[in-house]
Amino acid sequence: MFSLTVQPQVTVPLSHLINVLHSMKSSVGSSSSSSVTCKSRKHKEHVSDSELHSTEPMLNLRELGLSDLGAQQLDDLVKHVFPRLSRQEAPPPVGGQTAWRTSHLSTQSFFYNKHGFSYGVMPVSAQVFSRQQPSPLQCVSTELQYWPVWVQSRGFKTLRKSKRLQMGLDRPVESEGFTPSFMKGFLSRDKGFEVESLDSLLKTKNVPDGQQEAFKRGFAEGFLKAQALTQRTQDSLRRTRLILLVLLLVGLYGISKTPFISGLDSAVDPVQMKNVTFEHVKGVEEAKNELQEVVEFLKNPQKFTALGGKLPKGVLLVGPPGTGKTLLARAVAGEADVPFYYASGSEFDEMFVGVGASRIRNLFREAKGNAPCVIFIDELDSVGGKRIESPMHPYSRQTINQLLAEMDGFKTNEGVIIIGATNFPEALDNALIRPGRFDMQVTVPKPDVKGRTEILNWYLKKIKVDPAIEANIIARGTVGFSGADLENLVNQAALKAAVDGKDMVTLKELEFAKDKILMGPERRSAEIDKKNKLITAYHESGHAIVAWYTKDAMPINKATIMPRGPSLGHVSMLPENDRWSETRSQLLAQMDVSMGGRVAEEIIFGNEYITTGASSDFDSATKIAKMMVTRFGMCEKLGVMTYTDMTAQSPETQAAVEQEIRVLLKDSYERAKALLKSHAKEHKNLADALLMYETLDAKDIKLVLEGKGLEAR
Repeated sequence: MFSLTVQPQVTVPLSHLINVLHSMKSSVGSSSSSSVTCKSRKHKEHVSDSELHSTEPMLNLRELGLSDLGAQQLDDLVKHVFPRLSRQEAPPPVGGQTAWRTSHLSTQSFFYNKHGFSYGVMPVSAQVFSRQQPSPLQCVSTELQYWPVWVQSRGFKTLRKSKRLQMGLDRPVESEGFTPSFMKGFLSRDKGFEVESLDSLLKTKNVPDGQQEAFKRGFAEGFLKAQALTQRTQDSLRRTRLILLVLLLVGLYGISKTPFISGLDSAVDPVQMKNVTFEHVKGVEEAKNELQEVVEFLKNPQKFTALGGKLPKGVLLVGPPGTGKTLLARAVAGEADVPFYYASGSEFDEMFVGVGASRIRNLFREAKGNAPCVIFIDELDSVGGKRIESPMHPYSRQTINQLLAEMDGFKTNEGVIIIGATNFPEALDNALIRPGRFDMQVTVPKPDVKGRTEILNWYLKKIKVDPAIEANIIARGTVGFSGADLENLVNQAALKAAVDGKDMVTLKELEFAKDKILMGPERRSAEIDKKNKLITAYHESGHAIVAWYTKDAMPINKATIMPRGPSLGHVSMLPENDRWSETRSQLLAQMDVSMGGRVAEEIIFGNEYITTGASSDFDSATKIAKMMVTRFGMCEKLGVMTYTDMTAQSPETQAAVEQEIRVLLKDSYERAKALLKSHAKEHKNLADALLMYETLDAKDIKLVLEGKGLEAR
């Protein structure tokens, strides 16, 4: 339903008005109550047969309030309301045919589908090309810019007029076109209510005359404060935006300057290692002998190429941490007097794709320009690990692929030796350790007694030390120490001597440093009561007695009841030489020594007063017994068979293994008990000496066990 407001009090359907206006001329002479039943002759000349025919009920001029208009006025009104094109302005036929055509397309509204044009203001071009003779409704639509009507658009249903009035939805329709929902707020923001003047506000609020000045003053002050607050807010927002912009620009500038954006690092500078030679490397003679060949390759390559041989591509140094792998690589470059390029495997690991491969290319490009040279890649397993399919890291293989291509690709690297170092050779990719890439694999083990003695002598020369110190004694007590551990031991001894105010380092400081590294610092602040101290003294003297009188046990180096770390005391054993393998008798002796502490507590204090101090002793004894049964084949009942995975064995086999371990531990316990009972006097004397002096070395223990006083030391 379409409606038009003609007067403020009268609202009639638009179709009714059209029918009335069509027949105004014929109804001028008739009475105001006669019905309008015909159309004007002039209108018939221009209206085609396809003109709209209204089926709405007829209205008279009185109901429309037009009964006082004369004929000329009605004629002018008709001409004004129904403008039309003249015959000269009508568009010519297109292609010999009329401008009418049939369209089967649906439009954006039902109004357009029904009447052939959109509501609202129509441009002249649309009036001309839409049809030859515009309809009255089309003419009215052209003249009226705002319709107080609702036009149903496609895609939704309009509400009935009663509901629209209840909901307050009867309002002028805006111009045709679709407006996105996110733009409606911006478009309607400026269409607020008309600003009310201050004088009209005073009249509306009925402010008395005496209070109008105060009202105006307060209004002005509030306006100024609001304006100042708004200004401060805008200034704060402006400063915040400026700061964020500056930070963004600085961040972008910093990122643009970082190497991983360009993909290439700056030029890699080689290092000359003239001050590092094989003389600085101690304790790894076999590794030095193998690397001596690489030095010859770098010094005189023609010596080997003359016979048709090729220079080695790479050398892989394998060994535990702190054994001197990096020092060996530097010594190779120093002996050959060639440039030395150092890189860590973690340097090629970046979050950006392709950066690691780019750094590999850059490193080898620089090395080729300075050949012959040495490239040392430390922690090779971090860049040369096994290649696996991982959806989380699809580009993780680019770096190692580039490394493989550089080492043995289509282009040969003449004169460039790559030395890699790793603690986990099993983690390396198989393609990396094949011949042609890392041709030589050199093992760098922990030093033996001879190597430890050489390393200790090398570091002792750098400090002020007592000439009477024998490095081999310290070396014997540092089984399993690497070169880095021995360097730390000497440094800790020097610091201890400096704290004590001594002029030089003695054997006492070296022993102190060794115990500190092995068992932690002394806990002199720990307050131990006499009873626990007595139990600890007999416990440690029990270990010492069993070790002293048991065949094939390691010699005692020291016994102490001074708390260190988690232990309240300990007895250190000092092997005469490194043990490359151990006999069954030596393993049983170690078990007996471990049992000596608990046996001593049981003999002296009774079964009700044994303590938890033997837990670590039982752990070591049980480990030895289990290895003898499951790994070493030292059990007659189970034979020479290994049992690596006990969970895969049958319940009968597991029970048999556990029974044999219990037998070994029980026999060891009984042997230690019998030995301590037979040497009860020596046991008591050694415990009393520990209570008095807290720490006894090997010479002191020998004097006590021989029945001599410690004053004769």
